[in-house]
Amino acid sequence: MSHLPSTLNSFWLWREVSSKLGVSNPAYKYWKNTPNMKLNNKYIFVKKDTLPPKHLHIQEILTDLSGYLPIKFASDQLHVNEHIFSYDKMRLHKEFEYKFVEDVKFVNIKKFFRENGIKVGKNSLIQLGKLKDLELSVDATFYRLKDDYAVVVYE
Repeated sequence: MSHLPSTLNSFWLWREVSSKLGVSNPAYKYWKNTPNMKLNNKYIFVKKDTLPPKHLHIQEILTDLSGYLPIKFASDQLHVNEHIFSYDKMRLHKEFEYKFVEDVKFVNIKKFFRENGIKVGKNSLIQLGKLKDLELSVDATFYRLKDDYAVVVYE
């Protein structure tokens, strides 16, 4: 599968971790053996199985985000307006699976790609949009979706 849908397979949302543990927001910065990453300079994630030993018990009740991405990050990566994930009146809104964790909306990109047979390489550029707005090139793969939408994967 592609690199994009697997981004959060091995991470927990920091906001959920800190909320469940009752620790301060910047606590992760002091956990030297707990790698973290930030998406869109907004969402912080900490690597699974690297929490300090006294906090490892919390992992049993944390939300698995495998295949999911925050809607803002997903819209940036797919080069589409985030309204497509935000409003159920948008034509493709119901094609995606969503999950809310601590007031953050996530979209299951991995499932969408799998169901539509979309294959994406690690360094590919992906664009989702209306047919009339997409640009095709020789090294692009075109995947037509319903309602005049398509995905183009540029290698």
